[in-house]
Amino acid sequence: MSRLIIVTENEAQKTVEGLYRDLERRIQASQPGLCPVDLAEAFLHICHAQSCGKCTPCRVGLGQLEKLMESVLDGSADMETLTTIEKTADAIYHSADCAIGFEAAKMVLRGIRGFYDDYAEHVKHGRCNAKQSQPVPCVSLCPAHVDVPGYVSLIHEGRYAEAVQLIRKDNPFPAACGLICEHPCELRCRRTMVDKAINIRGLKRYAVEHEGEIKVPKIMDKTGKKVAVVGGGPSGLSAAYYLSIMGHDVTVYEQRKQLGGMLRYGIPAYRLPREILNHEIDGLMKTGFQVKTDVSIGKDISLAQLKREFDAVYVSIGAHTDKKLGIPGEDAEGVISAVEMLRNIGDDIYPDFTGLNVVVVGGGNVAMDVARSAIRLGAKTVKVAYRRRRVDMTALPEEVEGAIADGCDIVELHSPVRIEKDEKGHCKGIVLKPQIIGGVRYGRPSPKDSQAPEVEMKADLVLVAIGQGIDFRKFEEYQGITIESGRINALDTSALQNAEGIFAGGDCVTGPATVIRAIAAGKTAAANIDEYLGFFHEIESDIVLPPVRFDDNAPTGRVNMKERPADERVLDFKLMEYGMTDEEACQESGRCLHCDHFGYGIFKGGRENKW
Repeated sequence: MSRLIIVTENEAQKTVEGLYRDLERRIQASQPGLCPVDLAEAFLHICHAQSCGKCTPCRVGLGQLEKLMESVLDGSADMETLTTIEKTADAIYHSADCAIGFEAAKMVLRGIRGFYDDYAEHVKHGRCNAKQSQPVPCVSLCPAHVDVPGYVSLIHEGRYAEAVQLIRKDNPFPAACGLICEHPCELRCRRTMVDKAINIRGLKRYAVEHEGEIKVPKIMDKTGKKVAVVGGGPSGLSAAYYLSIMGHDVTVYEQRKQLGGMLRYGIPAYRLPREILNHEIDGLMKTGFQVKTDVSIGKDISLAQLKREFDAVYVSIGAHTDKKLGIPGEDAEGVISAVEMLRNIGDDIYPDFTGLNVVVVGGGNVAMDVARSAIRLGAKTVKVAYRRRRVDMTALPEEVEGAIADGCDIVELHSPVRIEKDEKGHCKGIVLKPQIIGGVRYGRPSPKDSQAPEVEMKADLVLVAIGQGIDFRKFEEYQGITIESGRINALDTSALQNAEGIFAGGDCVTGPATVIRAIAAGKTAAANIDEYLGFFHEIESDIVLPPVRFDDNAPTGRVNMKERPADERVLDFKLMEYGMTDEEACQESGRCLHCDHFGYGIFKGGRENKW
């Protein structure tokens, strides 16, 4: 008689594990706009199925919660039911034995408090409160609402110029976004239910590379109205582009020597080559807007003067000031902000780091950019000191992995304490305090000092990359512009509540964000400035899309982007990422499930041809 046996996974267990993975993919692909009450009830049902049945709060309590939530959905509940749901969930949360029970109850509590209005709408009117008008996940999650399924289908048919033309209806920077966009459109791609999300960014890049010459869009009749755009970054140039198409006379005022904003002064050339950026900006300028560089608002010209000379003003100055560490020794020579370094590189001023030991402080994409740039500038060693864990870094995982491949060391859970100077006042090292990960705050684990002693890291150069700010002092003087928490307080229409004719958008309103969000702000501002000026011009596309295909359901691997070998790419600032081949682009574009046509997408019109 054997006391123990080797347990092997049977067919039923294998199938259940597969179902778990299927469920994970399905949840990941949940589109915006779904009924949150319905989803919460479905999740609660899964939680209840996980219960072992030992404790009453979990075994019985979760079942009672299910019945209460079902009554909300079937119309038999009243407002008192909502109070009962909250009290029941609270009781389960404080009495369940394990996480199966108390975390399920916590989920219900978050829901009843976070989307109470949706619960109330079901009770009072028997309907959902969802206001989502665009049910196609990729289009909905793109801040600029680019017609992704449309241009992907055009790419599959080899109609690349038309694909890019369709993109520019909503996003005038397809080349830049094809290289550096964080692609939120892929987050809930319904293809995830089958295998993996479509490589939308890679396909966008492929289309642009095969577009040919940038065509000038049709310019509408001149309106006689003048608009000033303050800031020549992605938001300002997007607004200038669309306003010019609408027939308005637009002048862009840019403080730097060249246009591009953070596209030029915040992103290294190995990610976004300058010739590609310049070509794209030249294409935008074909619409006819004027540009004045080396002009500083508040110094060379005031906002009040612009308001007198123009019918409307759009402020999109971006986030170009650095943030300080606030530690002793930060004034040492050799302590440089990432913003300053990238700004110089943007103007083709490349410092020489040959033989230097460099320490980068920070964990975002900018920190990775300056760390990888330091390697290319000849640094002997590059270490990235971050006070949290590597998995907590806000940088994209592929950027962190790329930095490591380039030769950077990630020193996680170390917080800067002070910077040591030599007798000449030059940085010679940075002292770090080891951290231990602690409790979760605002969705992220917070670090705290550990009992380990401080460590000193040799550093001939310290690059500070802990965030950017907005220089808003020049705008405070203008009556009607409100500054809150270092940002301009603007409405979601980009208008300023107490400054008629002045609009603001991009990083100066949201704080440092992504390029595509800045572009979306410029698009929004253009539409609302046009309306403010007394017009209702529509930006539209008359491109006829190919017929929908029916051969896209077979599971197929995602085509990922490849990069130049690390030992080759670290020697220069040339583009490090390879584009797709013709074969790869055809296969990848063929994986699109056409959510704009099949299922719920067609009920809401499927595609928006104009805005």
